[in-house]
Amino acid sequence: MRPQDILILLKIDADRQRLMHKCSLDSMVDIMMPLLQKNIALDLGISPSEVTESLARSVFAGLYDPTRKRVMASALLDFLQYGLKYVFPQQPGSLVRGTPTAHSAKPLCELVQSNEPYVWPNADGTVRGQAIDPLYPTVVKAVENDPFLYEMLALIDAIRVGKSREVKLAVEELTKRIRVNE
Repeated sequence: MRPQDILILLKIDADRQRLMHKCSLDSMVDIMMPLLQKNIALDLGISPSEVTESLARSVFAGLYDPTRKRVMASALLDFLQYGLKYVFPQQPGSLVRGTPTAHSAKPLCELVQSNEPYVWPNADGTVRGQAIDPLYPTVVKAVENDPFLYEMLALIDAIRVGKSREVKLAVEELTKRIRVNE
């Protein structure tokens, strides 16, 4: 697994969520159309060939079903909860201007009180806090127009750098977002 594999899987699920919010549940059966890989690549700032390679790795790892074009939700949640912080660890860095993440972004900022904000370094950012390297370099740009993806990536960072309470809350919130419907 590579960091972009998680980003791509979360993007696929975020786009599924966006479709669910736009459509009624009755028409959801007809909506399960897959995203085009070129659109995923464009939205995330990743090359189309890397998206293809990433999905192949995710299929091999049991995190993506290529026939249904869907994220294997329970497997992904297990990996995020139990493996993410070991495979892609992160330590808060120096104070920088950036985009809030982890417990400093929604939805955890509404549940956790902290005077130490965590941010993805970003010159256009609105908050000064401890730097957290994003899972992949294009994350800050990718989340600008995708609130579902932004929330999930912030929750991912809470798992990577949070204390046990923040990790527990992040896992609960991710479980709400990545619906297990396999």
